[in-house]
Amino acid sequence: MPKTILSRYLDAEVLHRVASLHIEPRSLVIGNLAGAHKSPLSGFAVEFKGHREYVPGDDPKHIDWRVYFNRDKYFIKQYEMETNFVCHLLLDVSASMRYGEEGQQKLTYAASLAATLGYSIIRQSDKVSLATFDDQVRDVVPPSNSLAQVTRITSHLDQVKPVEKTRMAECLNELAGRMGRREIVIILSDFFTPLQPLESVLQRFRFDQHEVVLFQVLHHDELEFQFDGMVKFVGLEVDDEILAQPEVLRDSYLQAMTNHRRELDAIAHRNRCELVLADTQRNMAETLADYLHQRSLLNRGR
Repeated sequence: MPKTILSRYLDAEVLHRVASLHIEPRSLVIGNLAGAHKSPLSGFAVEFKGHREYVPGDDPKHIDWRVYFNRDKYFIKQYEMETNFVCHLLLDVSASMRYGEEGQQKLTYAASLAATLGYSIIRQSDKVSLATFDDQVRDVVPPSNSLAQVTRITSHLDQVKPVEKTRMAECLNELAGRMGRREIVIILSDFFTPLQPLESVLQRFRFDQHEVVLFQVLHHDELEFQFDGMVKFVGLEVDDEILAQPEVLRDSYLQAMTNHRRELDAIAHRNRCELVLADTQRNMAETLADYLHQRSLLNRGR
């Protein structure tokens, strides 16, 4: 795959900023590689499986020193029944995600977030999958912890065409039926969708003991509505246009946006889901570093 496709979704600065920040599950997980995360299983013998290369942040007690003396590189011992986690990245590719230009387009920003999170998770030797949806589930890249998975994910992202309306609740419900239990689900969307049906799906994820993170990706225009002069507003998911002076609409728009975000926040709180605002005007390295640092602090306080 051309290097330019990888560089389109993975930024060296962002990767450097988050390299030392791991994504740890907040609840017990079930996986097939041992030593990384706490397991809900007990009383089982563990059997040596193999090695993986050490990455900053790994517990030094798992380093195989014999291998180090032979190869002058650090490797971590892995065992059967060590628990790794599976993270599912669910990306909204509906037409409303098309708003914005270049790196500040919502879909471009969300896709880069997904690719970066996926790369970070794979570097931990955990598994990641990607699913895209709009009015239907468009494609699924099955879970893997191979570095080749990054290529598969970015290749799929490069083929996305945001043209259809969203049917988020229906698509997420379908994807929930394909998952196991005790996994991590990260949904990346603007969440411009009816929220009551969405809450029902989040309840299903939580019933299956998944950890759920909502990345609400919004363009700065949508948050501040700072337009001047006469503006034509064109619907991306509805066939409609409005020619208006922004100052006439600003107060009512901002109130509607505030109400929508408050309702989404309340739903996330009720269902014990994380909600992260991602303003596409903000540097992605700062957004991710702040989120992962805060997550790490909360994990330590459990």
